[in-house]
Order: sequence, then structure tokens, then C-alpha cells
Amino acid sequence: MSPSRSHVPRKPATLSPKAWLRWSIVVALLTIVLKGLAGYVTNSMGLISDAMESFVNLASAMFALAMVTIAARPADEDHPYGHHKAEYFSSGFEGILIVGAALAILWVSVQRLLSPQPIEQLGWGLALSVASSVFNGALAWALFRAAREHRSIALEADGRHLVTDVWTSVGVVLGIIAVHFTGWLWLDPVLAIGVALNIAREGVRLVWRSSQGLMDAALDAESQAALLATLDRFKAAVPEGPQLRFDDIVTRSAGQRRFADLHMHVPGDWSLQRAAALRDALEQSLMDAVPGLRVTIQLLPLGMEARATQISEPAA
Repeated sequence: MSPSRSHVPRKPATLSPKAWLRWSIVVALLTIVLKGLAGYVTNSMGLISDAMESFVNLASAMFALAMVTIAARPADEDHPYGHHKAEYFSSGFEGILIVGAALAILWVSVQRLLSPQPIEQLGWGLALSVASSVFNGALAWALFRAAREHRSIALEADGRHLVTDVWTSVGVVLGIIAVHFTGWLWLDPVLAIGVALNIAREGVRLVWRSSQGLMDAALDAESQAALLATLDRFKAAVPEGPQLRFDDIVTRSAGQRRFADLHMHVPGDWSLQRAAALRDALEQSLMDAVPGLRVTIQLLPLGMEARATQISEPAA
């Protein structure tokens, strides 16, 4: 079996994940102030619930920064595959916080629904809420771009949460305007309950996705298709292609790192040097096709299967 090899990442064109998360902390603090003032001056449960969610933004961004810092550590003796999975803890933690915030908002909203209160100073409250949404929306857009570049689930989770926050704020603003024109005070807490249910849904999605990463989920369909297409092109490009066979292809992802293992069957009378040279070329082709890939290829003679593939799972 060949030693596993990894693609050397290109220098990123944007800020590092840690730098983006520091900006996320700054924006979270800013939105807490803006939304807190909006809730205070209007006495709107919808705006107060929106401000409560911003505290979740702050806590999750701080935890994500800690996990991304751990994930960036190089492999060591105790963690030979690196620390990349730390990002999944960040995503899961953020999801749990979101669900917790949703439950708190539900509790307070039900109390306000039973005892409605008038909304005050609507103009200032809406202006502050819209300003905070602009900051969150701009940061979310930047985080999504950075998440794609760095293949960071922590940045993606933070961005998704901010997008949820933006839509929440839009809904709250529209609802408060409706309360102002209709006089239906009960609409404000009902809107806050809708906010809670919406962010709870996003929280559950984040927890689910992080659990799949911790359980070594396979690579996404696009990456797997790229791997298979590269194998086909490689067989067609080299003279020895018709004599090669690939099987037992398995993949998994761990944060920013991607892994692939497969068997490469060659004629048994080939020299080790010839087979190893061909394997080396294939490894490079696969790493070029899928950025961040660490690939391990086991050489086997045609007609022979690895012992591990012959072991069946024990009956339940």
C-alpha cells in the first residue's frame, strides 16, 4: 500500500477562516447593540427575540473561532490524520445554541401573547433593525464565499445562521409594520413565535450535518463524480489502461480535508517499479481533480482481492 498523499493547498485569495470569524464576532457585538436598542425603544417582542438570537451569533462565532484554531493544527503522533473534524463540533454547537435560543424565545413570546403590550417609537426601532440586517447580510455573503474557498463547514454554518437572522429580521420588520397599521397587538408575539420555529429548524439542520461529518460521511456527489471521471480519463490516457482495474473506492470528508481509498489491480507479472510509477501518476491526477484530497491506493495483482474486502459484517 502506498503512503497517502495530500494535495498542497494553494494560497487563499481572501482572509483566513480565523480572520473571518473575528469579523463575525465584531459584527455580532454590533448587531446586539443595534437590535437591543431597537427592542428597548419599541417594546416589541419580535425585535427583542431578534436581539436574543444575536447573542447566539456571538457565542457561536467565538466557539467556531476556537474550533477552527484547533482544526488548523498540523497532524501529530496522537492525531496522524490531523484535527480537521474539530469544525464539526463548531457546527453542532451552533445548532444546539440556536435551538436553545428558539425555546427561550417561544417561552417569552407565549407570555407576551397572553398579555399583549403596545409598540412604541416604531421609526427608530425599524431603522436600527434594518441597519443590523445590512451588516449581517454583507457578512453572510462574505462568509459563504470564504467557506467555498476554504471548504470550511464552520464558516458555512456561521453564514447560514446569519442568513436565517436576516430573514428573521425582515419578517419581524414587516410584522411590526402590520401591527402598527392594524392595531392587532397579538400579531407581535405570534410573529416572535414564528421566528423561534424558523431558527429552530435551522439549528436542527446544523446539528444533523455536523453529526454526518463526525460519522465519516462520503464526499459530496460532485466530488465523487470527479473522482470516477478522473479514473476513466486516466485509463484512456495511458497505454496500460486496458490492463488496469479500479475497485473498492471509498471516500470520506473531515472538515477541510477529503480522503479517498481505492484498489488498483495490475497484471501480476509487472515489476513493482512499473506499477508504483503508474500509481504515483494516478494519485497526482486524483489530487488535481479534487482539491484538498488525501488519497491512498493499494496495489493488487489482477484476480486477487484484499483480505479486508472479504470479511463480511457480523450478523445483528
